[in-house]
Amino acid sequence: MGRLAGKVAVVTGAARGQGRSHAVALAKEGATIVAVDVLEKLRTPLHAGSTAEDMAETVRLVEKEDQRILARKVDVRDLAALKSLADEAMTEFGRIDVLVVNHGIWAISENSWETEEEDWQESVDVLLTGAWKATTAFIPKIIEGGRGGSVVLTSSAMGIKAQPSSVAYTAAKHGVLGLMKTLAWEAGSHNIRANAILPGMVDTEMLRGGTIEKSSEWQPRFFSLDRSLLPDGLIPPDGISRAVVFLASDDSAFITGAALPVDAGWTTF
Repeated sequence: MGRLAGKVAVVTGAARGQGRSHAVALAKEGATIVAVDVLEKLRTPLHAGSTAEDMAETVRLVEKEDQRILARKVDVRDLAALKSLADEAMTEFGRIDVLVVNHGIWAISENSWETEEEDWQESVDVLLTGAWKATTAFIPKIIEGGRGGSVVLTSSAMGIKAQPSSVAYTAAKHGVLGLMKTLAWEAGSHNIRANAILPGMVDTEMLRGGTIEKSSEWQPRFFSLDRSLLPDGLIPPDGISRAVVFLASDDSAFITGAALPVDAGWTTF
């Protein structure tokens, strides 16, 4: 029997990349999945947006693990839509135990003071305000169950470090850690743990579309450094998912308020 047998896990940004990997890894451990993604390209990032076809593949892979999945197109900036989905998930499955806030975009500009206001706002709205909205929609349902649970928020190695030419991303990911620490205090009395993971460079679509190339052109000193202390290069998404499953499961029953780097040593710099 898996570590999450009988539990229901919500994953945002679940159509591809880390989110898909997390959904499948949680399903392998016995969890029913609620999958959320915007399924369109946003304004600022160079990388492509997720698609309905991407989400269909997530559904297929979760069902291949013989687990149920409720997949919906929802923009995490839309609190009403998230709350409606939380209600739908409770009606469908009767409980929510785990929330994995994974969605994200990576937008760049040459420097902070030339960043367009709309670009700043989109990143902060998605990465930070969207994380808060996801927790606002789903944590009350975990509380309602009275069984406790786990919230895992995706910050970044850039949640404790700086990434030049990506000011909004860096600031928002720092903010996610503040959100996590506050939730650990507030939800702890309900036996709900709140933790964050800090991924390094993960091999997903977020690295495509010219973002790395343009960032390297603007910031050659930063992007020419090899910060990995391990020889394996880019981290595969399932390398992050193993940490997510650990934090979602009872294996981490007494861990809350923690920021766990899964970065091959990046944050030692």
